[in-house]
Amino acid sequence: MNVLTHYETPLLQSPFHARTAAANKMHSWGNWGGYASVLTYEDLAMEHAAIRNTASVYDLCPMVKYRITGPDAAAYLNRLTVRNAAKLSVGSVHYTVWCDDAGKLEDDGTLFRLGAHDYRLCCQERHLPWLLDSAFGFDVAVREETEEVAALSLQGPTSAAALSAAGFDVTALKPFRMADFPFGRGRLMISRTGFTGDLGYELWTTPDLALNLWDHIFAAGELLGIRPIGSDALNLARLETGFVITNYDFTPAQQAVREDRARSPFEMGLDWLIDWDKGQFTGRQALLAEKAKGSKWAFVGVEIDGNISAEGAVLYHDRKTEAGVVTGACWSPTLKKSIALAQVERRFLAKGNLWAEIYALRELHYAKLMQRVRVVDRPFFAPDRRRATPPGRF
Repeated sequence: MNVLTHYETPLLQSPFHARTAAANKMHSWGNWGGYASVLTYEDLAMEHAAIRNTASVYDLCPMVKYRITGPDAAAYLNRLTVRNAAKLSVGSVHYTVWCDDAGKLEDDGTLFRLGAHDYRLCCQERHLPWLLDSAFGFDVAVREETEEVAALSLQGPTSAAALSAAGFDVTALKPFRMADFPFGRGRLMISRTGFTGDLGYELWTTPDLALNLWDHIFAAGELLGIRPIGSDALNLARLETGFVITNYDFTPAQQAVREDRARSPFEMGLDWLIDWDKGQFTGRQALLAEKAKGSKWAFVGVEIDGNISAEGAVLYHDRKTEAGVVTGACWSPTLKKSIALAQVERRFLAKGNLWAEIYALRELHYAKLMQRVRVVDRPFFAPDRRRATPPGRF
């Protein structure tokens, strides 16, 4: 018998691994939170096309999930996060962030209200020590449940049709709401949420039902262009809709080695989330002071001349003075434009005249390009179908 040891399998395998590994023709894997996660299955262009034109399936199991229960669950989350968790109705979801005492971002994520005193918080990074310390004085239980949940993201114009063909009627499900369905020997929760800025859903069940769920969804979507996608295609889609990712677009406060690298909700364009009327929350005093004084940084969407991705580019004012940095960029297949997300010093935004310093590989040599930058509104791409209820038939 071949006994596996930790150094032979350094990354965990999700409950869907038997299917994702079989479909991963490129053998392209990355590390997401200690799990082996597919980067590209077969063809990046086709995977992105599935998100925007048919239906795509992405393995969400590595996403960190916390269960928060108890009589003080809402009060605890109101102290922890900037939004009002008590206003979130049962069966609803909202996007939120949380900060340290200095008002700098720890992480962002989605908060699901499963019951009157029962929440699930999903995020990019692990924060259990911070969450437990923040629970002091509250009648609440906090635990990580990442390994107890099998989750898939089903996104794209034909995603609702695929669910209907699978026997799950989601026609009345509004954005940021969820519904529960029987499935096999257990249950399936479907939320109208996602990270593509398109029509889409997330499917939540138990690990023992994972492979059956994968097979069931793919059989139902066979005539609807369903395709598994990896993180590379998802990244293209999230850039097109202007969504941020922790440790890509901002460094979490608890991980920042340099004090000036952490960013606040104001500096990341997330201050619209803050509920100033709900009472005290971690970072409130620092954020009030920043609101009165103003912020050094701004987070913006930009379009860049040319067709070379500007990922990692430095931004300059008038080609001379360093003004910011690109945190994520791509040539958008949907928009046929070079787009990017960037941190820019606010003093340069009003002045305009921004340029990106891009190094393009030309036959083993890098050519330095200075390309004009235009600040534009986010999202770059926002189809009406993402919010239409009932969803359209595609």
